Amino acid sequence: MADSTPTPGIHHVTCVAGDPQRNLEFWVETLGLRLVKRSINQDDPSTYHFFFADAEGTPGTSMTFFPWEDLPQGKVGSGQVARTAFRVPEGSLDYWEERFEEYGVDYDERVDRFGEQVLPFRDPDGLPVELVATEIGDDDPTVPWTEFVPESAAIRGFHSITLWLEDPEPTQELLETMGLERVGTEQAEGDTPGDERTRFAAAGPVGTYVDVLPTVQGGRNGHGTVHHVAFQTPTDADQDAMRKAVRSRGLNPTQQIDRHWFRSVYFREHAGVLFELATNGPGYDSDEPLDDLGGRLVLPGQFGDHREEIEANLPDVTIPRSERAEADD
Repeated sequence: MADSTPTPGIHHVTCVAGDPQRNLEFWVETLGLRLVKRSINQDDPSTYHFFFADAEGTPGTSMTFFPWEDLPQGKVGSGQVARTAFRVPEGSLDYWEERFEEYGVDYDERVDRFGEQVLPFRDPDGLPVELVATEIGDDDPTVPWTEFVPESAAIRGFHSITLWLEDPEPTQELLETMGLERVGTEQAEGDTPGDERTRFAAAGPVGTYVDVLPTVQGGRNGHGTVHHVAFQTPTDADQDAMRKAVRSRGLNPTQQIDRHWFRSVYFREHAGVLFELATNGPGYDSDEPLDDLGGRLVLPGQFGDHREEIEANLPDVTIPRSERAEADD
């Protein structure tokens, strides 16, 4: 690989949703993630930006959404992040299947992949998501959020993403440039016979894997699709070195952009998937106390001067609270 620090793994994944209230209810109550930041799309302040993560917003745990209600339904296809998978503790998939039955979640039968059990499902916008049962060590950096889901089943950050690509080889070489190691190949379950899933592993314990699957199936952006995936470049120096490494592959990354809770560099990889390089700091608790994350609409930087106008253009939403949490207030 190029002379840069290998990425520890996925930082966050950002997706497109429809109705913001429905999005909140599913990801907070049904899946049990914490709303760690309620803000706006900094490129389109008329739209919310929700961040769902573990109890502390640990890098590698945040699934974020732009609820653009006016967009059409999307379709997952080539040139996209086709699947986003989360880690859950071993032995918890029975709990999740029962919970999905209770909440009416659209899910499929479990599959075995690289020696692990995977439970595929879809969120209310049709976004393909997976839970992967895996061992969570005592030294794991994630902190479970247990308002709605017990610690024994709580989501513990990302496991992997799956890229669907028409021509995988240039992207696979890019992943190796970013420090991910090719660790295995197996027949892709449920797909055309002969298709192979190739797995790449990053250096860290969370958001470790990127799977690459060849497909020519066409897709389109919209509700239920991934907007972009961000990889961790923990420090500014790491990010600058990775930016140079990416440029060495003939790609055109942006200059650093301050996103308030992290600093970002964006580029489209060879197949058109939007990649981001994100620093680990300052973090989601840089402008709110840890105990109050997600409790208010945060308007970073210059947007704070236009709060009244911005709030007037956003739909009202209610953050789900458990009966136990309400009793403690």
